[in-house]
Amino acid sequence: MSKNLEAFSREKTYSEPVYLQVEGEIAFICFNRPDKRNALSYEIWLRIPQLIEECENDANVKVIIFKGTGSAAFSAGADISEFKTLRYTAEGAEKYNKATMIAEKSIMNASKPTIAMIQGFCVGGGCEIAVACDFRFSDEQGNFGITPAKLGLVYNTPGTKNVVDLVGPAKAKDILYTGRLLDAREAYQIGLIDRIYPAEAIKEETVRYAELICRNAQLSVRGSKKIINEVLAGAIEDSPETAELVIESFLSEDYREGVRSFLEKRKPDFKYS
Repeated sequence: MSKNLEAFSREKTYSEPVYLQVEGEIAFICFNRPDKRNALSYEIWLRIPQLIEECENDANVKVIIFKGTGSAAFSAGADISEFKTLRYTAEGAEKYNKATMIAEKSIMNASKPTIAMIQGFCVGGGCEIAVACDFRFSDEQGNFGITPAKLGLVYNTPGTKNVVDLVGPAKAKDILYTGRLLDAREAYQIGLIDRIYPAEAIKEETVRYAELICRNAQLSVRGSKKIINEVLAGAIEDSPETAELVIESFLSEDYREGVRSFLEKRKPDFKYS
């Protein structure tokens, strides 16, 4: 068992509805309302960008993993109790929607790779967060759905684009028009999730994958993420910023270390973080 997994597996008690746990080079953002299947409150949406910023400012953190407390749900979606309070008026609904979009964009724009580690239900806002991540790993009990059609709501454009980018327009229409739940196998078949693991292995496998990323040159990882995001936004040529990233990589100490280690037939020791 890796040190990251061993530390993560130790039982800790937190009172916050969402909290940050950093273990070595991996940060875990944990939804912590297991009695409500980790339902997402307005407070949680507000907190997500703050936690992402903490991860961005921590030079030791190289990968961010989102997870839910317990095995029943990553998140079963919005906190229903807020439908008759905060989200009951047009003004309140606009305020709530703004918070969700800011949170979603903070995940998408994070310079560091993000993984949604999904156990059980991943519905509504939970699925919105998952599709904003770079990767989605699920256990065999994963259930996925985006259900605005069952509530009389319209899903926002950034979230819809994320779904379309993953599964294509026809499958996105199926998911959004019907609001039905997809099991892990179907979600994997259409490209909504990337990997399926047995429940007893998902923590270990997710951490192992994160550690694989951590061992690589972070300038390369973050540069690739930025360029892929620009391609998804319609870019077909380098912007001045991405062109500079490419040149910087050739001038970096990590590039020199990569070449040396290749010639010396050893593992590289990258220093950039």
